[in-house]
Amino acid sequence: MAFIVGCLSQFTNLPLFRMNEPDQLNEKHIVKIATELKLDVRNVAATAVLLAEGGTVPFIARYRKEKTGEMDEVAIQNVRDGLERLKELDDRRESILSSLVERKLLTPELKGKIDKAETLSTLEDIYAPFRPKKRTRATIAKEKGLEPLAEMLWAQDPSTNPEKEAEAFINTDREKNEELLVKTTAEALQGARDVLAERISDDATARQQVRELYLSKAVFKSKVITGKETEGAKFKDYFDWSEPAAQAPSHRILAMRRGEKEGFLMVRLVPEEGDAVAVLERLFVKSGGGASAGHVKDAVGDCFKRLLGFSMEAEARMHFKKKADEDAIRVFADNVRELLMASPLGQKNVLAIDPGFRTGCKCVVLDKQGKLMIHGVIYPEQGAAKLAEAAAAVKALVAKFGVEAIAIGNGTAGRETETFIKSLGLPKSITVVMVNESGASIYSASEVAREEFPDHDLTIRGSVSIGRRLMDPLAELVKLDPKSIGVGQYQHDVDQNALKRTLDDVVMSCVNGVGVELNTCSKQLLSYVAGLNSRTAASIVAHRNENGAFKSRDELLKVTGLGPKAYEQAAGFLRIRGAKHPLDASGVHPERYALIEQMAKDAGCTVQELLTDEGKRSKIDRKKYVSAEVGLPTLNDIFAELAKPGRDPRQQFESFSFADGVDKIEHLSPGLKLPGVVTNVTAFGAFVDIGVHQDGLVHISQLSDDFVKNPADVVKVGQRVQVTVVEVDIPRKRVALSMKSKVDLEATNKGERTSPGGPGGNRGGGGGGRPPQRDFSTNNVGKPMGNPFGGDWFSQATQKKN
Repeated sequence: MAFIVGCLSQFTNLPLFRMNEPDQLNEKHIVKIATELKLDVRNVAATAVLLAEGGTVPFIARYRKEKTGEMDEVAIQNVRDGLERLKELDDRRESILSSLVERKLLTPELKGKIDKAETLSTLEDIYAPFRPKKRTRATIAKEKGLEPLAEMLWAQDPSTNPEKEAEAFINTDREKNEELLVKTTAEALQGARDVLAERISDDATARQQVRELYLSKAVFKSKVITGKETEGAKFKDYFDWSEPAAQAPSHRILAMRRGEKEGFLMVRLVPEEGDAVAVLERLFVKSGGGASAGHVKDAVGDCFKRLLGFSMEAEARMHFKKKADEDAIRVFADNVRELLMASPLGQKNVLAIDPGFRTGCKCVVLDKQGKLMIHGVIYPEQGAAKLAEAAAAVKALVAKFGVEAIAIGNGTAGRETETFIKSLGLPKSITVVMVNESGASIYSASEVAREEFPDHDLTIRGSVSIGRRLMDPLAELVKLDPKSIGVGQYQHDVDQNALKRTLDDVVMSCVNGVGVELNTCSKQLLSYVAGLNSRTAASIVAHRNENGAFKSRDELLKVTGLGPKAYEQAAGFLRIRGAKHPLDASGVHPERYALIEQMAKDAGCTVQELLTDEGKRSKIDRKKYVSAEVGLPTLNDIFAELAKPGRDPRQQFESFSFADGVDKIEHLSPGLKLPGVVTNVTAFGAFVDIGVHQDGLVHISQLSDDFVKNPADVVKVGQRVQVTVVEVDIPRKRVALSMKSKVDLEATNKGERTSPGGPGGNRGGGGGGRPPQRDFSTNNVGKPMGNPFGGDWFSQATQKKN
C-alpha cells in the first residue's frame, strides 16, 4: 500500500481526507472502491486526490487522462460517489461509537465489530441491541423482573420446567405500580417471551439472514382498497397482483408505489411466513431443548410477526425502491442526454411558430444569434380571408429577414400549420421542421424567460424557445429543469436528490462535451461549465456586458469572483471565436499552449499554420513531447483539436418530415407504415411521434425482429424510425405501433386482447403484439402474464404537448 500512501500523504489536510487515521482509512476506501469497480487502485487513488483538490468530473476526464489511466466520466463519477458513500458510512460509524461511549456501553469487542462493518445495514444490525428504544413490551417485562426467567428459557435446558420456574416471578404486591405486577405464571412466561422476541429481533445474524430471504424470495402483493375500484381504475392491473420482487422491473415497482401513495392500492412485500420462521428457528431453537425450546419457538414466531417482519419489509421495500429508482433515473438520464445532444441546425435566420387554432399562430423571427427581431400572430385556420393574410405575412417575413428555416411547434395545430407553410411555395432551400415543444410553456413562465424578455408575454417567449431549440437544442434546453423536458419515466416518484445529481452530471457532461461560446452563451449554459456555477456565470455575463466581448481566455481572470482554480477547470471548455490566440477557439487547455508553441517552433511554423496545415502536423513526432505531465493520451487529444479546432461532437442536422396527409389519429389504420421520431424511451418500450398529436407506443416486444432486453439498446430519443400501425383506439386516443419488419396484425391484436394493460388501461391495443402467456416486460417465455406496460404509461403517451 506504500504507493497509495505516497499518493495521498500530501493531501491529508484536504476536507475529503480529514479523518482520525487519514492514510490508513483512505487506503481502505480506495482499495474497496477499486475492487468494487474493477479499476486499478493507483488510478482510483489519483482520481480521489484530483477530486479532493476540487477537480470536476469533465475536467479530470478530459485533461488528466495520464493520472487516471484514461478513466471516462462514468468511472470518475462512480469513484466520487463511492468516496462519498464510504464517508457517510464512516460518519455514521463515528456517531454510533460516540453514542456508545457516552452511555458507557462500548467494549473492545463491540468496537472491533463496528470498525469492521463494511455496509450501513451491517453497522445498524450491530448497533440494534444498543439503540435507545421507546418503552416496549420487552422493557416492561424487564421492569417486572422477568429477564432472569427469559434467560432460563433461552438456555433451553431440557430439565427445566418453565411453568414451575415462572411461579417464582409471580408478584401481586398491591403496593407496587399496577403495571409492574405479575399475577400468573402465564403472564410471567409471556413477559419472558417478549424479552426473547426483542432479543431475536436485535440479533445481527438473524437480521442478516432474514434480510437475505426478503431480498431473494419476497413477493410484491397489491390489492385495491375497498371502494376505490372506480376512482383508481388506471391501476386496475394491480387490483389483485403478485410478483417476485427480485424479478419485478422498475416501472412496475414504481407503479405499485404510486398507486399506494395515491390511496388506491394496499401493497405488501413478504416472503412465505414459514420460510422466515424456519430461518429463525434454525438459529435459536435447540433440538432437545425440552419445554423451554417450545417457549423459544413461540418467541420466534412472535418476533417475526410483530417485530422483525415489519422491520425487514420496510428495509426490503427501500432496497427495491432504490433499485427501481436507479433504473428509472438511468433511463431518464439516457433520454435527456440524447435530447440535449440532438443535432443543431446552427446559426441561421429562423421563423419560429407556436401553432394554435382559436388564438392563432404566434410567430417570431430570430437572427443567426437567436436574437428576437420581430413578432406577431397569424390566423390560417379562421377562414379564407385570414388564411390569405397569414400567407402574405409569412412570405413577407421570409423575404424581409432572409429566413433560412422555419420551426413549428408540434403541439395543437402543429401539423395543420406545417401543411399551411408547405402550401405557400416557399423556396426549397428553406427547411421546415417540426420541433418538440415539451416544456416550452414552463420556460415561458420561468424567471429565466422573464429576465430574457421582460417586455414580452408568455406566448412570444414560447415561440422564441421553439426557434432556439431548432438552432441549438443544448443551449436552449439547459434553461429548463430536465424533469420538464418530457422524456422521463416516473421522474416525480424517484429519489429527487439522486435524480438531480444524475441529471446535473448528464447536463454538465453534454455542455462540456460540446463546448461553450463565451461571448454569446447564456448564463444558464455557462453555469454548467466545469468549475463554474450560477454565481460565477452571472459574473462572467455582467463582465461581458460592461466590458465588451472577451478577446482571450486569460481575460476570465479579471472577472470578479472567478479565481485560478475555477479558471483551470473551465477554460478548456470555453471557446472564443476570433480571439487573439488561435487556440482560444479550440478545446486545447491554456496550460498546454506553451507546449504547442514549442511544437510550432520546432516545426518552423506558426501555431496558426499547425491548425490549417495537415502536412506540418504530420511531421511532428508526438513521442518527442511526452513528459511526466503530458502523455500520449493528452497529445492525441491535442492533435485531434488541432485538426478540427472547437469541433462539435453532435451529428450534422438532417431534416425530417412526417407523412403528408396523415395528421390526425382518424387518419390512421392498422397496417399503415409511417415515419416517426422517438420521443421517449422507457423500460417497457418507446413512444414515437408520427405527427398525429398523439404519440404511439412501440412495446418492447415490437421494437425488433430479434429479442430485446433493454429498449435503449435499440432506440434513442430523437431517432428517426419507420413504424407500422398495429391498432388504433380513437375514443381513448391510443395507438399501438410496431418496428418489426413484418407485422401479423391478426395475431398481434389477438395477443393484445388476451393481455392485461397497464394502469391507465390499454387492454386492447397500445402495447404492440403480445402472444398469450408471455410477459414482454422481460421477454421471458412461459411466465404468467404481468402488467406489460407498467405504471401510468398512458399518461406518458397522451400528455398534451404544450
